[in-house]
Amino acid sequence: MELLLFIGGQASGKSTFYHQRFRDTHLRINLDRLRTRHREAILLEAGLRMKQPLVVDNTNPTVEDRARYIAAAKAAGFRVVGYYFALRLETALQRNVQRAGRQCIPEKGVRATYRRLQRPTWAEGFDALHAVRAVGGEQFIVEGWRDAL
Repeated sequence: MELLLFIGGQASGKSTFYHQRFRDTHLRINLDRLRTRHREAILLEAGLRMKQPLVVDNTNPTVEDRARYIAAAKAAGFRVVGYYFALRLETALQRNVQRAGRQCIPEKGVRATYRRLQRPTWAEGFDALHAVRAVGGEQFIVEGWRDAL
C-alpha cells in the first residue's frame, strides 16, 4: 500500500508522468478534476480504507499542504513516496502557454505557486523521495533524492 505525493508547480509534468507510469496501477486524486476539497477528502478516505494505491496529483507546494496527505496515509499504514518535479519557473511558463483551454493557468497563478514551492524533506515523513526532471517533450528522468540534489 502506497501513496505517491506529487510536488511541483503547474506545467511541470505531474499529470503526464501519472498517465505514463501509474494510470494502470494507482487511483489518481486530483483537485482540478474533483473541484472541491470535500470531494477530494472523500476519495482519499475511500482509497485509504480500500487499501488502494494512490497518487495525489496536485501542486502540494508547502509542507502544510503535504502534511494532510502524509498523516492520513501513515495512519492507514501506507508507505508515502514523494516525487518532486524540479522545473525552472521560466520553463514552466513556456510549457503553460502551450496548454489548451482550462489547463492553461494564468501566469500570475503559476508564479504564485512557484513562490510558495518548498522542497520536500525527509522530516515530513516520506518513506522515499525522488526528483523528476522533464527532458524533451514528455520524457522524464527519475533520480534518487540524494543523487538529484
